[in-house]
Amino acid sequence: MITDTHTHLYSEQFDGDQDEMIQRALDKNISRFFIPAIDSSYTERMMKLEANYPDNVFLMMGLHPTSVKENYQEELAHVKEWVDKRDFFAIGEIGIDLYWDKSFFKQQQEAFKTQIQWAKEKDLPIVIHCRESFDEIFEVLDGEKDEKLRGIFHCFTGNLEQAHQAISYNMKLGIGGVVTFKNGKIDQFLNQIDLKHIVLETDAPYLAPKPYRGKRNESAYIEKVLDKLVDIYGLSYDEIAEITTNNSKEVFAI
Repeated sequence: MITDTHTHLYSEQFDGDQDEMIQRALDKNISRFFIPAIDSSYTERMMKLEANYPDNVFLMMGLHPTSVKENYQEELAHVKEWVDKRDFFAIGEIGIDLYWDKSFFKQQQEAFKTQIQWAKEKDLPIVIHCRESFDEIFEVLDGEKDEKLRGIFHCFTGNLEQAHQAISYNMKLGIGGVVTFKNGKIDQFLNQIDLKHIVLETDAPYLAPKPYRGKRNESAYIEKVLDKLVDIYGLSYDEIAEITTNNSKEVFAI
């Protein structure tokens, strides 16, 4: 069994072939899909996906940092309403993104801290979105670090020092298509990180691995990430699939 710990299967980019795309993954023994939230506009699509694939789809709930705008308090209220209403497997994806827009930085900080605290209250992991914001993310995590803090640094693209710091907060590193990129750089030091700290992801439909880079990503392509980790760690495909899936079970308490 292979686990994709971060995939937006409800994306509009899959509207024409969602079932076929998911079946391609299932045919390759990729059978567990953890689904991050973005904002309230996608909640209905997420619920429908879960209803269609109840044995394979595991939902998160949260407010993505790029969706933190003028109405962020309303969006946070939407997250809290759902988290109190039913079970989820994580609070995510949450964090800080300073790549597109820095004008809501303080609101992003507030939303991130608030959602971490909700995760702790519910004994849930967090799934962190970090783009050009490692220092800012670490500052928040320093203030929230305790025995209840755990989760995944989604789409980890930092250096070795940042990897160790992320792990120090009881975070796994989400490794996806970037590890196959020539300029991705994480492949140059990943073998210095114990595999027990690694989970697999695609972030589909984004960040497709080689040889699909630049095209729409899908969960079936996680096999290319696995192939790269075989090269990096010198273990078999099946061994890495088993270890990383067990890591995901540990994070999500399944």
